[in-house]
Amino acid sequence: MVEGPIGVGKTTLARRLAQSLHGNLLEEAPEQNAFLERFYLNPRAWALPAQLSFLLQRVEQLSGLFQADLFAPLWVADFMLEKDRLFARLNLPGDDLELYERVFRRLVDRSPQPDIVIYLHAPFDVLRARIAARGRAYERSIDPAYLQNLAAAYAAFFSTYDRTRLLVVNAADADFVGREDHYRHLLERLGQPEPRRQFFDPPLL
Repeated sequence: MVEGPIGVGKTTLARRLAQSLHGNLLEEAPEQNAFLERFYLNPRAWALPAQLSFLLQRVEQLSGLFQADLFAPLWVADFMLEKDRLFARLNLPGDDLELYERVFRRLVDRSPQPDIVIYLHAPFDVLRARIAARGRAYERSIDPAYLQNLAAAYAAFFSTYDRTRLLVVNAADADFVGREDHYRHLLERLGQPEPRRQFFDPPLL
């Protein structure tokens, strides 16, 4: 699974990994969340419906994974279910968070455990520039403070994450599309099973 804050390059890397490794791709579809643009414009009013919509979408996708061809070589996803709670705890006030947690516990009885999680991290200015460059209409209203808080929440979450192998990638300096050597070195690192927590900085040359 590939994870990281908005704009860090999760989907781009996940698509390339799925193609290179002859695996199946499981993608988020934020554009299908009818409440997302309204949330960015007015987080207080729309946080709960936006969050529940994402939760339902992710649970349905992972439920489909159980029913799909489990003998396929591998699956590559650009999200992990645990991150849904990360967003909920960042965005929802007390009563709304309590309701969300009740729904989460009812819906999430089990989820696939990844062999490895690739966490892409980059500083706020890099995230903001990449979001602006891709020009998605529903992201134009993202509050810079929200993006900063989200990046910090991801960093805190993965600082103690130990449920499976974790590869922490310096995505600010990595170019997995334009620099073939960056991508090749990442694939080599994925093939090294130890240590359980690894760090990847792209080669300078």
